[in-house]
Amino acid sequence: MAGKVCVVGAGLMGSGIAQVAAVAGWQVSLRDVSDGALDRGRQAIESSLDRLVAKDRLAGDDRDAALGRIATTTDLDVAAEADVVVEAVFERLDVKHDVFRALDGLCAETAVLATNTSAIPVTSIAAVTQRPEQVVGTHFFSPVPMMRLCELVRGHKTSDETLATARAFAEGTGKTCIVVERDVAGFVTTRLVSALVMEAVALYEAGVASAADIDLACRLGFGHPMGPLATTDLTGVDILRDATLNIHAETADPKFFPPELLSRMVEAGELGRKSGRGFFRYDD
Repeated sequence: MAGKVCVVGAGLMGSGIAQVAAVAGWQVSLRDVSDGALDRGRQAIESSLDRLVAKDRLAGDDRDAALGRIATTTDLDVAAEADVVVEAVFERLDVKHDVFRALDGLCAETAVLATNTSAIPVTSIAAVTQRPEQVVGTHFFSPVPMMRLCELVRGHKTSDETLATARAFAEGTGKTCIVVERDVAGFVTTRLVSALVMEAVALYEAGVASAADIDLACRLGFGHPMGPLATTDLTGVDILRDATLNIHAETADPKFFPPELLSRMVEAGELGRKSGRGFFRYDD
């Protein structure tokens, strides 16, 4: 399965989704609101592909072909030609609503509209469209070119055909899929990681153990490849804080309410790897 895909949002997730789709043979339109954002997204894709070539995981000709299949634009009208549209914008319901209202009026009647949300119920996003049966969650993981999982989320009205198309798209990019049949906030993976991260932050905040030792305990004791605090730094302290707030807003479950330290770190700009400092320092 390969055709035309429009990825809305050229940030870390959007550029990664655009990359794996292009490598898989899709014609990709990568859209963002500014040329600067598109330039950064394009540069991220080029750097990622170059690393894969350097590690002999991708041929140079395949890298060049993939880059040739990616077009960048600030015009959302390109979504009208897409078979699949993947939204990867900021994790706020009002922002996603604006995107999906526009897509609903632009896209072909047969197009599948996918959201890369990690925590917001798909049904809530689909509610602003006239085609909720064609809206589905495709939760890719960061960094997209390296992570094998894609969490498919069925909204309350998502059709079997839409889910099948989303699965074919994700599996065609090399991902293994799980299906979330009940559209709960946070789905499966974000609920699990949020519960672990919130407890890890609380332990660190209380001075029970250092960040390094908490992560070491999870790596050596549970076999996790990366500890919860390093995972938070990689994902983005702000992104994980916002995801847990979305889950808490839906569930009122206190285990998902962020510890005070997490919010203070966001306010101070300590967002993890992307800012150079989170629970750990990143000099490079």
